[in-house]
Amino acid sequence: MTVGIDDIAIYIPRLFLDARDFAEARGMDPDKLQRGLGISKMAIVDTNQDPACMAANACLRIMQRDNMSPKDIGRLYVATESSLDESKAMNSYVIGMLEQVYGEGSFEHCGGIECKFACVSGSYALYDNSNWIRAGEADEKSAIVVVSDIAKYDLGSSGEYTQGAGAVAMLVNDKPRLLEFDPKVTSTSIKNEYDFYRPFGKETPIVHGQYSNLLYLIQVKKALMAYKEKALATGLIKPKEGETILDHIDFLNMHLPYSNMGKKALAYLLRHEWRKLPRWKKIIEKIGMEEPTPKDPRGTIESVLADTDFMTKDHEFTKKFTKTEEFQETYDAKLSSSLIASQMIGNLYTASLYLGLRSSLEFEFQKGTNLEGKRVGFGSYGSGSSAMVFSGVILPRYKEIVKDMNLEAEIGNRVKLSLEEYEEIHENKRSPQENFLESKKEFILVDVENAPESRGERRYVYNG
Repeated sequence: MTVGIDDIAIYIPRLFLDARDFAEARGMDPDKLQRGLGISKMAIVDTNQDPACMAANACLRIMQRDNMSPKDIGRLYVATESSLDESKAMNSYVIGMLEQVYGEGSFEHCGGIECKFACVSGSYALYDNSNWIRAGEADEKSAIVVVSDIAKYDLGSSGEYTQGAGAVAMLVNDKPRLLEFDPKVTSTSIKNEYDFYRPFGKETPIVHGQYSNLLYLIQVKKALMAYKEKALATGLIKPKEGETILDHIDFLNMHLPYSNMGKKALAYLLRHEWRKLPRWKKIIEKIGMEEPTPKDPRGTIESVLADTDFMTKDHEFTKKFTKTEEFQETYDAKLSSSLIASQMIGNLYTASLYLGLRSSLEFEFQKGTNLEGKRVGFGSYGSGSSAMVFSGVILPRYKEIVKDMNLEAEIGNRVKLSLEEYEEIHENKRSPQENFLESKKEFILVDVENAPESRGERRYVYNG
């Protein structure tokens, strides 16, 4: 059975913080920030926005664009790590908002849950709903999987440079126009880790940056190895002698806590895949140094990070490797277009991988690339930690969806915040009614109850 993504919609807040202004205010070199992390703007939620209303707005856009009614939807899943409640699922908030437009009770048949596993949960939600359809349970209905998050870090922390906000809604069914998932090859890797986490009651995460970055690379590599075994066993991909499985994946989408992390991930995976191939000898000659290895190759992540001599040499090697013609050709062809939106918006946690897909489709289409039949590989990672690697093929009808993609038009007129205004929002110094922008034809948060018997109840309206 064919199962895949039929359509994709985004919702991005119109407020933003300019990365150059932010870097200068924090005493950083703006050029270094942009070169090192690949960030130019960070989307910031208004005071009357939260992850639930962003999710609802993305869902409403996809339903209106495709002329869908609630009876066409059998499941609605929300994947997020910006939970509003430790019990009440975010998809119930979303359904409540949608019923303001479609009528009370119109979604009462629509099953679903809130999914949580840091940034990988959207991929698990897609996988579960794809299998719901494959199992014949959908009864010709579609599923909506929406990923929605606010990436928020402590003021003055290193993570503060990588903030962002937004939602991506994906329509999944057995008659997709955009992308068909490859069956029986989705692979995962999971481990109990504390690289990035947010304890109960804390609004911002605790982050071990270097540790988390390296763990991301290791976990995605492990999932890729499992994917490769399945792809070869099923005959999905048949590499010739001297080829790697990555040669048969036309576009790569990686989890993007910041856009340049995608480039680092590509370099890491290519090094792993290429070092046993004939081409590697030629690349080593161009680089002019042997690939370094840590003193204890089977050691822990802590021991590798503590091996300062290795870390210095490895950084130098990676920098030289990414300047080679072989890497640049792969980067330009397979990855670069997926990073453009991230540079304009920032980190979206669960939604970052799928904003990357959205970015790749739009900007490859603008270049005149024929996308039909191209295989897209996904490297999804969530701290805590788990990785998922899967793939899909772009379908003949993709132009029906992609031709109208215009990121800037879909976001709308953006408004730049001053640092003072940003910090007011960050520190929750304004109520939902003290919003910066007027909203039209979208859901907004109007109140959060404080009375003991109804504490935490959230009220939303559709501002038509």
